[in-house]
Amino acid sequence: MALRRVVPGEEPGIRRRRSGSGFRYLDAGDETVSEADRERIHDLAIPPAWTDVWIAADPLAHIQAVGTDDAGRRQYLYHPLWRTGRDQRKFARALRLAEALPAARAKVTRAIGESGLTRGRALAVSFRLLDDAALRIGSERYLVKHGSRGLSTLRRRDVRIDGSTVALSFPAKSKQLASIEITDAPLAEALSEFSVGSPRAPLLAYRKGRRRVRLTSSEVNDYLREVAGAAFTAKDFRTLHGTILAADALARIGRLETKNERRRAERLAVQATASALGNTLAVARGSYIDPRVFRLYARGRTLDLTVSPETAIRRLLGR
Repeated sequence: MALRRVVPGEEPGIRRRRSGSGFRYLDAGDETVSEADRERIHDLAIPPAWTDVWIAADPLAHIQAVGTDDAGRRQYLYHPLWRTGRDQRKFARALRLAEALPAARAKVTRAIGESGLTRGRALAVSFRLLDDAALRIGSERYLVKHGSRGLSTLRRRDVRIDGSTVALSFPAKSKQLASIEITDAPLAEALSEFSVGSPRAPLLAYRKGRRRVRLTSSEVNDYLREVAGAAFTAKDFRTLHGTILAADALARIGRLETKNERRRAERLAVQATASALGNTLAVARGSYIDPRVFRLYARGRTLDLTVSPETAIRRLLGR
């Protein structure tokens, strides 16, 4: 079954109209859609609160519906086959990142040990924060609109240094307060220099002449590509971290005999992952944990805790 790529709004679609306590669905000719289309739309489970809804007329469109949520964000619902393929590519990319990390870390360790507030050192710090804590990348636009920060929008007041420990505390996505502790001596030493100055100023800002210039999310992503050798992003770090966290939790719980015991173990693994990443349980399981981790656990296969997590996850998942 081949899916067709579509651009919502650039071709006729199905519109949703409020009707009593429910909705009517109208095609491009303002006619009520067929029963088959109604069943397909029902299965999409489009949130009732969405406004300005566009629904694909083609059951094989890769995007099935688009709408605006309560926060004013444009949201997309994809065809199940498209989601499956996208997820497979996402988890494969996370494993490629695991393979690239040893060489990338060596480059970053050299750069973070430089002296001064250089751009190269600021970029190395950004990599280390992603590698250690899987932070969201953040953006000025998201900060202004939602008041939440990520890696590229951290302020100096968001970090505290105690010896080799870095403590981060900042408003994160969905109005959560992120509290993260990292033990990393080179990172702590570098951040002790970058955090000097006005508490409200950007943390990751390098010196350019007499000015301090803030790193942008684009610069960080470009640096990831440079040191890791492929187009990796902050989300790939979160996916790799999520998969490793869940696999590690299951390995420490160990093999269990009954299905109910294994389900409880899986819930604990998802809870540990969600807590570390700052996500809901559903998002952690659906977006950041490779489902093969759970399938293998049901067959008695778990992460090898005697080797590095990146090596272990690649062995477990067959890369």
